[in-house]
Amino acid sequence: MADRPFQTAPGFLECALSKQPRSDTINPMKISAFEIRPGNLLEYNGKLWRVAKIQHVKPGKGGAFMQVEMKDILAGTKLNERFRSEDKVEKAHVETRDMQYLYQDGSNLVFMDNSTYEQTFIPAADLEEQMGYLLPNTEVKVTFHNEQPIGLDLPANVVLEVVETEAAIKGQTASGSGKPAKLETGLTVTVPTFVNTGEKIKVNTDTGEYVERA
Repeated sequence: MADRPFQTAPGFLECALSKQPRSDTINPMKISAFEIRPGNLLEYNGKLWRVAKIQHVKPGKGGAFMQVEMKDILAGTKLNERFRSEDKVEKAHVETRDMQYLYQDGSNLVFMDNSTYEQTFIPAADLEEQMGYLLPNTEVKVTFHNEQPIGLDLPANVVLEVVETEAAIKGQTASGSGKPAKLETGLTVTVPTFVNTGEKIKVNTDTGEYVERA
């Protein structure tokens, strides 16, 4: 098998995607707006967007909707869009590869292909919304277009250690709105009041919310 030149310098996305993608190379499919997940690649208004954040909103009046923050993978601009439950969006079909996050090398994150053991470099700026869930050896699915990495899909939940939070009071149970906790990756989440520094917790990577103690 011939080696593929995975190692790239920052700015590779502009080169790889300088031409308008053709639908026959990306093969988009329609999905419900409520199926959108961070890391998804969408075709919207004639451009390719990577989903950075989602928020499922249920207002007191009217129907529920999905608030989606997206980043243009060519221009780097961001867009906040609201989709109703009945809306359909175009999810681009791209190649996915099972990979493992290794470490950060300057301004790049380094991933290793689980099959070939080749390494791929992705600018940290392109994954800024997902870095808080990445620890060395985390298993992810990296998406490729034209042999260039353009995003990744995280596991549904990850386990992270609490490195800073208010001390729990003995006998205290979950109540109220919880308290902020800083995790080992720098991510801050709201946790129940009984969670202590040094404990490991499970965090939902779609919502950034506490799930349970690990």
